[in-house]
Amino acid sequence: MIVGTGNVGSSIAFALLNQRTPVREVILTDIDKADAEGEVMDLSDALAVSPSFIKIRTGDYNDAADCDIVVITAGANQKPDETRTDLVQKNAAILQSIVDPIMESGFDGIFLVVANPVDTLSFLTWSYAHVPEERVIGSGTVLDSARLRYRLSEKLGVHPKSIHAYQVGEHGDSELTLWSTATVGGEKIENLLPEAERDRISKTVRDKAYEIIKKKGATHYGIGACVVQIINCILNDERRVLPVSSFDDNTGVFNGFPAVIGRQGVIRRLELKLSEKEAIKFQKSANAIKATIKEVIDE
Repeated sequence: MIVGTGNVGSSIAFALLNQRTPVREVILTDIDKADAEGEVMDLSDALAVSPSFIKIRTGDYNDAADCDIVVITAGANQKPDETRTDLVQKNAAILQSIVDPIMESGFDGIFLVVANPVDTLSFLTWSYAHVPEERVIGSGTVLDSARLRYRLSEKLGVHPKSIHAYQVGEHGDSELTLWSTATVGGEKIENLLPEAERDRISKTVRDKAYEIIKKKGATHYGIGACVVQIINCILNDERRVLPVSSFDDNTGVFNGFPAVIGRQGVIRRLELKLSEKEAIKFQKSANAIKATIKEVIDE
């Protein structure tokens, strides 16, 4: 089930249609029922030529009872010059109105949170749903890491899939690049690019969403493809390492960090050794997420 048929929700559904996937049915639901119906009609036109045949229909929260994954994209859109944390109060209220009836339906699957601020909303989903932490996954820094790998591929002249590098922490202004673990073909990227160049790349990756929003009003194709990667990883029990937003025992929040993802959700977070500088930045990022959560809890 995909909750929210705006740009992101519809892009996820379209991305599912355009690759081979274990998904056999997609249920779209939105507070605007006509919009959901229109998306289903439009997407259905692609079924005759898509690589996988997927049943697509509209539904409501009661249908979640039979779903393996509920993807939450519904929420207020991020506006130009608005940070992801500015969205928190509006989207926390929307989130609870979604999670409560889904749990009442008897849903026993995995929540995949995409709405922003994703780390805070993943924590709140876990709090509202009262489910084991491994059953709540945020899209985290998967998209940010994809942006990082693409930017590095341009600089180094290699395919993005040959680059192993992660953005971690908050999906937002306090995120950071783990340069100490970044490699291409086993060679450390720290040895290939000077620090000033790495700093420029980190800033470009961090701020790319703002640039896209300024130019076209929203980002949705990249996150659509990344969410489908997470969905396939879960349903195929691929046990791939993805920097999703998952619960961090050390900081007590959900944040983006490499984790093994499979059929049960988050199987385990990796225990990477961060440099001292990275560890300090990572803690500051966790503190930023805590402050955002506090805004909701204290409201």
